[in-house]
Amino acid sequence: MNTSSSVAAWLPSAPTEAGERLPLRDEAYAAIKQRIITCEFKPGGYLNEAKISLALGIGRTPVHQAIERLEQDGLVEIMPRKGIIVTALSVDTVAQIIDVRLINEPYCAMLAAERIDTNELAALHNILERTDAATSAHDTNQMMLLDREFHMAIASAARNPILASILQNLHERSLRFWFLSLTAQEQQRSVQDEHLAIADALQRRDRDGAAQAMRAHIESFRKNIIHRV
Repeated sequence: MNTSSSVAAWLPSAPTEAGERLPLRDEAYAAIKQRIITCEFKPGGYLNEAKISLALGIGRTPVHQAIERLEQDGLVEIMPRKGIIVTALSVDTVAQIIDVRLINEPYCAMLAAERIDTNELAALHNILERTDAATSAHDTNQMMLLDREFHMAIASAARNPILASILQNLHERSLRFWFLSLTAQEQQRSVQDEHLAIADALQRRDRDGAAQAMRAHIESFRKNIIHRV
């Protein structure tokens, strides 16, 4: 299996330096996760560890470890005497995720507006520039990964590791829904405009404006995804 940076991008955070080989359990996790999120492994479908191991060229033990981690992420269910099932996409699940994001993420944006530094602002604008290029290319995979990177950069700037951990979990659980949402080309531009509004409020150190822009962004996602699940 190729351990390129494109594989590592599917991990919540890079565990190695650029060019360094990932641990096999992380390789397996990233590869399986990518296939689940992009619906190559269909929601409600069964997974076979032996077949995955053969396809990835990775031993059964790292694949098994990856499956256990994906269960913790809520992406698969391990059913006794039935096997491994890709978690179905559910309107209830996405509604619950959105509700929790609406409680936590606008508050995170308020904190970030107070605490973000110039280097973090520059990094945020770099993400937006890369997203512009991905949007122009209609590269849904890259847009989704940059969406996650944008939100986690704000979480980091809030200087609250516990809140960042909560949001990371929510974002990882949101990835399949983000991917599905971004398959609509009109939504791709809307997301970028919403991110620009959030970044502008952070640049101005506008606590209330940042919270309002984040809330509007999440509500826009709700409106778009609810008809696609």
